[in-house]
Parts: sequence; structure tokens; C-alpha cells
Amino acid sequence: MGFFSAFLLVLITLISLLELPKLKLQLTTEQFPPLGVFAVAGCGADLLINIALTILGYLPGHLHAFYLEWVYYERKEQAAAGRLMERPAPGIFSERVQGMNYGTIQERC
Repeated sequence: MGFFSAFLLVLITLISLLELPKLKLQLTTEQFPPLGVFAVAGCGADLLINIALTILGYLPGHLHAFYLEWVYYERKEQAAAGRLMERPAPGIFSERVQGMNYGTIQERC
């Protein structure tokens, strides 16, 4: 077990040096799903749902977390290409994941 932990630590350090945020987020989510959800969606309903799913079972927490990350990166790539999604993704409550805002400045209507 000690070798595995050391290997993961070295791997995460190398990924940090290479600046591969998507892979780093996936490795973090693999270890502890709510941490990955917090990094993508922030503190909100999605995080609470993921914590409950992780408590109920490790696999449901993983599936929910990876689904959130997939939708987040898919919508981010679509927005960069100039194609915006017309419908919100089902089961996601975070506006950041839905692709309604990226960054720190939010527009007010």
C-alpha cells in the first residue's frame, strides 16, 4: 500500500508540472469524488448530491462525479467552438457546469 501511495503522489506531481488540469481533476475524482465535483461545480446542490451518493456507495458517487466533469468539459469545448447548447443537461443544477458562465465575472440581466 505504501508503494501505491508513493506512486500516486509522484504521478500527481508530474501531472502538476505538465499542467494537465483535466487529467489531474480525473485523478482527484478517482480518489475522492466530492472533491472533483467541488472543483468543477463549486459548493451547491451538485456537491451535496455527490456527497450523499458517495456515502450510499462509492460507485454511484464516481458515476455522478464523472458525469458532471464530462458535461462540464463537453460544454466548455462546445462554447469554444461557438456552439451553445440549447437545453440544460439533465440532473445538473450548477450553472457553471451547464455552460452558462465560465470564469469569475458573472453577467447580470
